[in-house]
Amino acid sequence: MDLNGRVAIVTGGARGIGLAIVEDLLAHGAAVVAVDAGVSISGEPVEPKLAEEVLRNKANAAAICGDIADRGIAIEAVELAQERFGGVDLIVNNAAIIRDGFIFKSNPEAWDAVIRTNLTGAYRLLAAGTPVMRDAAKAGRAPGAIVNLVSSAGIYGNFGQGAYAAAKAGLLGLTRVVAHDLARSRITCNAVAPFAATRVTESIQPANEPQAAYKKKALQVPALYVARLVTFLATPAASHISGQLFGVRGREVMIFNQPRPASKLLQPKDGYDLLGFAQGIKALEPHFADLVTDLEAFSADPVL
Repeated sequence: MDLNGRVAIVTGGARGIGLAIVEDLLAHGAAVVAVDAGVSISGEPVEPKLAEEVLRNKANAAAICGDIADRGIAIEAVELAQERFGGVDLIVNNAAIIRDGFIFKSNPEAWDAVIRTNLTGAYRLLAAGTPVMRDAAKAGRAPGAIVNLVSSAGIYGNFGQGAYAAAKAGLLGLTRVVAHDLARSRITCNAVAPFAATRVTESIQPANEPQAAYKKKALQVPALYVARLVTFLATPAASHISGQLFGVRGREVMIFNQPRPASKLLQPKDGYDLLGFAQGIKALEPHFADLVTDLEAFSADPVL
C-alpha cells in the first residue's frame, strides 16, 4: 500500500490541508511537487516563498512558488514533476481563496478572483497534467489518480459565499466530467469535501448559534484524516473508485449522494395551467431539499 515510485502534484500545498496532504504522501513514499502562491486566505500576497521554506528540508519534495491559475505555472509544475521525479501519477487540486459578500453587495473583482483560483486553477493543472498521465498509462505505467478538494458550501450553500460555493460546485462538476473523460485510461478522479481546522474555517462569520457551534467544533478537527483519504485514493486499492464525492470530518468518512431525480410529475398534454401547476407541484414537495447552510447541517459534534 505504499506509493514508492509515484509522483504527486499538490496545489495549495504549503499550509493547512494541502500541507497535511503533502506530508502524508511523502510519508507513504510518494515524491511531491507542491505549488503554492503564498497568499492570504483572500488571495493577497503575504509569503511568496512559503512553499520553498516549508519544503526545504523534506526529501523527495519540490516547490513551485506561483499561481496555479497561471497556465505557465501549471505547465512548469508538470514539467518539474517529470524532470525531477520521472512522471505525474497524482494531481491534488486544493488551492483556494475566499472572498465573501452577499449577492446584493457583491464585488465583481472578488468573484473573478475566487473563480480564477478555485476553479480555473484546477482546470489549468488538469489541462497540463492529464495528457502526460494518459500517455504514461498507454505506455504501461500504472494509471494515476486525481483528487479535487471541494466544499460542502458548494452543495448546501451558505450566506454570502456565492463565489466560493459556485467555484466548488463547479469543481464537483469538473470532477464528474474528468472521471468520464479518463475512464478508458483507467485514471480515476474523485472529489473530497474536507472538514478541518483551516484558514477558511477561521474566516467564518457565524450568522446564528448553530453556525457558531459549527465553527467552534470545526476548529478542533485535524487535517490528517482528510490527507489519509487522499493518499488512499492514490493507491491501487482505490483504482475502481471514480466520480465519487466523499466527505471527511474527523474520523468520519462520508459518501455523498449526488443529484439525481428524486420524484417526478407528469404534466397533462399542452401543460398545466398555473392553477393546475400549483396543485400538481404538491406531489413533489415532500422531496424538496431543506434550505439549510452547510454549517447548520454539520453542527453536530465531530468524531475526533
